[in-house]
Amino acid sequence: MSKQTSNKGGRNKKDDVVMNEDIRELELRVLGQDGEQFGIISKSEAIRIAEEKGLDLVLISPDAKPPVAKVMDYSKHRYEIEKKKKEARKNQKIIEVKEVKFSCKIAENDVNYKVKHVREFLEKGKHVKLRVFLRGREMANPELGIEVLKRVWPMLSDVGNLEKDAHLEGRYINMYVTPLKS
Repeated sequence: MSKQTSNKGGRNKKDDVVMNEDIRELELRVLGQDGEQFGIISKSEAIRIAEEKGLDLVLISPDAKPPVAKVMDYSKHRYEIEKKKKEARKNQKIIEVKEVKFSCKIAENDVNYKVKHVREFLEKGKHVKLRVFLRGREMANPELGIEVLKRVWPMLSDVGNLEKDAHLEGRYINMYVTPLKS
């Protein structure tokens, strides 16, 4: 039996798994570690089989009729699950999103300066959110903000993909650009 069952009643508080003496059902459909089937047997018989093999009896499907339990090395099973989770976390890629703000009344040299920074972000593989904040009466003419982003996009088309075209969200007009796949 694993060390997991040495606590009171064999119940694991962390992931709430019912095992060994903590199983309340009197009759169980018991499966072996290699997929072998022991059939429907009493709880005491199932625990005896698990102890003979030096393994745990883990309740897998408590809602089934009759409930299904499996004879397995629970600590090894939990270790494998943790290992898979760790591997998945290691392989996931964190996407960094940079935000560059423009205004409706931005001068051409300021646009060029900000576009230069956007190009640098895209070349480093970062995603970029371009935003135009609409102040006061600019809300009456959101097309001015859309026009600014439409003017910026041709300067970026060689280094980025247009993920989301310019669209109004509250007081902002947003455009989302991702780097080209190399």
